[in-house]
Amino acid sequence: MRIFIGYDPREAVSYHVACHSILRRSSIPVEITPLALCNLTGDFKRDRESLQSTDFSFTRFLVPHLCNYHGWAVFMDCDMLVRTDIAELGKMCNLANFYNSVYVVKHDYIPVDKDTKFLGEKQTPYQKKNWSSVMLLNNQRCRGLTSEYVSKASGLDLHQFKWTNQIGELSKEWNHLVGEQEPNPEAKIVHFTRGGPWFKEYKDCEFSKEWFEEYENMSKPL
Repeated sequence: MRIFIGYDPREAVSYHVACHSILRRSSIPVEITPLALCNLTGDFKRDRESLQSTDFSFTRFLVPHLCNYHGWAVFMDCDMLVRTDIAELGKMCNLANFYNSVYVVKHDYIPVDKDTKFLGEKQTPYQKKNWSSVMLLNNQRCRGLTSEYVSKASGLDLHQFKWTNQIGELSKEWNHLVGEQEPNPEAKIVHFTRGGPWFKEYKDCEFSKEWFEEYENMSKPL
């Protein structure tokens, strides 16, 4: 199962904990690729200044291109904790409607922080916000996401899925927004979208204890 995780050097620890949370629970082999901007210079021509709040705000849409438009792949932000066997999501690749291009949790909310978000970045409310933070991509049906298109398209065109009208739906447990939604003990993927417990301001947020336990498990010697 191919999994791409957005990488931002400001949140390196969250990337590694997210990887560990997948590997420790997965019952199937997984291939995890960091979407690091410095590794994508041949595929992505956008200036850093025109990016949004993270290095992977736009590069996430390169996943089908990086997979040569073959098979299925998962993209997720790095500020996440996977609490279940990722194979559950992989099984959907066999059951999912072939004609859908992408599967997402279809959030409908207004951000609690209306002006700024984590690390002081500007908050930009828009329709379909956070839909693209977890995507199950049917790569062969995403051929419009060429490197040229991703390099030039506006942020809203990309994040509002103007490149497809074939959007399937995942249940809300696959992208639980900490601090933006009511607590959900059944969450399968926890998304620390407002800032994770690796920042002191959010060290006591929902699921912070589990995140620190995952960090300790990752860090301790065998």
